[in-house]
Amino acid sequence: MELRIDSSVLTDAVAWAARVLPARSPVPVLGGLLLEARGDGLLRVSGLDYEASARIEVEADTVAPGRALVLGRRLLDICKVLPRGPVECAVEGARLAVTGGDARFGLSLLPLEDYPVQPALPAFRGVVDAEAFATAVGQVAVAAGRDDSLPVLTGVRLALDGTEMTLAATDRYRYAVRTLEWKPEPSSGETGEAGETDVVVPARRLTEIARSLAGAGAVRLALDGGSIGFEGEGTRTTTRLLDGRLPRHDKLFALGDHAVARTDRVPLVEAVKRVAVVAEGDSPVQLAFTGDAVHLQAGYEDDVASQRLPAALTGAESVTVAFNPGYLLDALGSFGTGSVRFHLLGPGQRALITDGEGAAHRHLLMSVKPLM
Repeated sequence: MELRIDSSVLTDAVAWAARVLPARSPVPVLGGLLLEARGDGLLRVSGLDYEASARIEVEADTVAPGRALVLGRRLLDICKVLPRGPVECAVEGARLAVTGGDARFGLSLLPLEDYPVQPALPAFRGVVDAEAFATAVGQVAVAAGRDDSLPVLTGVRLALDGTEMTLAATDRYRYAVRTLEWKPEPSSGETGEAGETDVVVPARRLTEIARSLAGAGAVRLALDGGSIGFEGEGTRTTTRLLDGRLPRHDKLFALGDHAVARTDRVPLVEAVKRVAVVAEGDSPVQLAFTGDAVHLQAGYEDDVASQRLPAALTGAESVTVAFNPGYLLDALGSFGTGSVRFHLLGPGQRALITDGEGAAHRHLLMSVKPLM
């Protein structure tokens, strides 16, 4: 194998494929990246572990077609320090030589015969706008759990219903939901078996995938009962699904009679950060809404902080709620709008945050006991 390629193109391709490599693995070849120089002027870089796979194709000047398997993270470290400009990669005996400018590196080859076959993509189900999908995943993933002893709660629910895609995540204390449009493949049908249209994807993996594909335009989504895949602009990636289902959000989000408070989002974020500096541990930030203002307060006894902001409350004369400040900031940060609405039942009850009527993005928080 021998090829020539621009250093920035090689670095980006290696970095993209290396995302799926395990930090540690008892199987050495799973720490490898497979480089395939093809006769059609493309370099294919592939990586995988037992949970996910990634493959990218970029243009390269192939001198001699061939394949090489090398330690992926070591190759990435080399790529990051290569001089800008053309790079030559060539197999020389039992190593891969990487030359850029006056710099030359040698990497030991790993045994190709021990490397697993890349998993095939599941059946294509439809197309989604990559930028909109990345935004939606980012909005809900903040609510996913971090406790690996409850694996299903570390995932994002992805449900397909006709031309609507629903993404949702919860850690039992908050619940984020986002809907967006997508275009089903004509041959896939709009619905299928429950395991095919309502699945749970690891939140960390899905976030990485969505970010990496954000500029890819239209992305094709592939799905079956055990894995999910995405393909766009020379890239292809898969990840295994999580077993189980997230609790349904329909009844939780049906608040019935409630008050609604509207306030500007950015000043509220700044105020929460400001007053929360005196909050110790998980002590809450209190929001006391009245007809034309919200009064924020945090802390106890002599260590207290407060701030007043304009707000508009309808449906009640006053409502006081309190939230974990980290959870509240995560929720507010997931919106990109100038203002937000709090749909409030009262102290110690759930509260729904939206950016308006009929909102596609909704974030539910549990209110805790207000400050005395």
